[in-house]
Amino acid sequence: MGAGHSHGPAPDLDLSRAARLGSIGLLVAVAIATVIGVILLWPTARPELHQAGAGATQSVAPVVKGRVVELQPCPDGFDTEPSGSIHHACQVATVELTSGAAAGDTVPVELIGVSAVSGLVPGDPVHVTDVGEGGTPYYALVTIDRLLPLGLFTLAFIAVVIAVAGWKGVRGLLGLGVSGAIFFGFMLPALATGRPAVAVALVGGSAIMFAVLYLAHGISMRTTSAFVGTLVSLLATAGLGALGVWAARLSGLSTDETIALAGQSEGLSFTALLTCSLIIAGLGVLNDTTITQSSAVWELRAAGPHLSRWELFTAGMRIGRDHIASTIYTIVFAYAGAALSTLVLLSLYSQPLDLLLSTEPFAEEIVRTLGSGIGLVLSVPLTTGVAALTVGGAVAATASRAAGPRRAMPHDH
Repeated sequence: MGAGHSHGPAPDLDLSRAARLGSIGLLVAVAIATVIGVILLWPTARPELHQAGAGATQSVAPVVKGRVVELQPCPDGFDTEPSGSIHHACQVATVELTSGAAAGDTVPVELIGVSAVSGLVPGDPVHVTDVGEGGTPYYALVTIDRLLPLGLFTLAFIAVVIAVAGWKGVRGLLGLGVSGAIFFGFMLPALATGRPAVAVALVGGSAIMFAVLYLAHGISMRTTSAFVGTLVSLLATAGLGALGVWAARLSGLSTDETIALAGQSEGLSFTALLTCSLIIAGLGVLNDTTITQSSAVWELRAAGPHLSRWELFTAGMRIGRDHIASTIYTIVFAYAGAALSTLVLLSLYSQPLDLLLSTEPFAEEIVRTLGSGIGLVLSVPLTTGVAALTVGGAVAATASRAAGPRRAMPHDH
C-alpha cells in the first residue's frame, strides 16, 4: 500500500494559502500547548499510594518464577466444588522454582477458584511468592506466565500488518509504539498520581495524535487537516462525555477495580476518570475517520479541479455518511464485546428493561458509547470542512478537462 503512492510526480493542488497558514499556526499552537501540558502534568510521587496500611508489614516477599511439574486434586478434606461454583474449585500444583534463592526446589502451590480452572498443565510457567510466616515457606500463585503466547500473537500481528500494508504498515506500527509509550509512560502514571484526568486525556490524546497521524501518514497538509478535525472532535467528545456523566449521575465506581482503586487514593475523581476513559476510547476511531475524510477530499479535488468548495464538501460528506454508518457499528460492538461479561451478568437478573438500563454499569457503557459516537459523527463534517477549505479553489472547467483527472499524493502541500 505504501509503495502504491511512490510513483509519478506529485500534482500541484494549489492549496489555499490562508487555510494552510491557519492550519499550520493552529498546529504549532497545539504542539506548544501539548509540550507545556506534559511538563505541568508530569507524574510525581505520591507517598500515600506507596505506604503500607496500619499494621501491615513493610517487607514484601519477592515474586519468583517456576514451572508446573504435576497437578493433583485437593485433599478430600477440602470442600472441592460441591455446588459447581468456580470459587470452590481446587487443585494442588507441584512447582519447580526456576529463579530466586530457592531455585531448583519443588514446592506445593494451592490453586483455588479461577486459577484452578484456568487450564494449567505440567510444563506451564508460573509466578509464585512465599507468603509463609515464621520462617516456614508457603508458596502462593501470583499469576500464570503468559508472555510466550502474547509475544507470538504480537509477532503474528506485526507480520500481517507489514505483509498487507508494507512500509505504511511499518510507520503505523511505529506510531502505535510511540502511542503506547505515551500512554504507559505518561498518561497512566499521571492518572495514578492524581493529576486531573480530563486534562491528562486531552494532553496525552494530543501527543498520541501527533504520533499516530504524522508517523503513519507523513507530514502533509492532508494529514494536518485530519489532525485539526480530530482535535476539534476530541474536544467535543470531552465536553459531551462530561455532560453525559453529570446528567446520568454516574459515580465512576461501578466495578471492583475502581472500588479497589478508590481505597488506594482519596485524590482521584472517578467521574473525571470515567470521562477520561471515554476520550481515550474514542481516539483511535476518530483518527481513522478523519484521515479517511481528509484523503477523500484530496482525491476529489484532484479528480475534479473545477468543483467549488461547497461541491467538494457535499461530495466528501456523501463518502463520510457511508463511513459513519459502518463505523457506528464498530464502536457499539467494541464496547459490547469489552463489557460482555458484565452485560450477561446484569441480564440474568429478571428486572424490567428501564431498571436494568439505569444500573450504573449499563449506564456507563451507554454514555461511553454514545459520547464517542457523537464525537465520531461530528468529526466527519468538521474534517471534511477543514479539508475543503485547505485545498485550493476551483479552476476553470475547460482547463480541468484538458488536464484530465489527477491523483492526489500523500505529500501534497
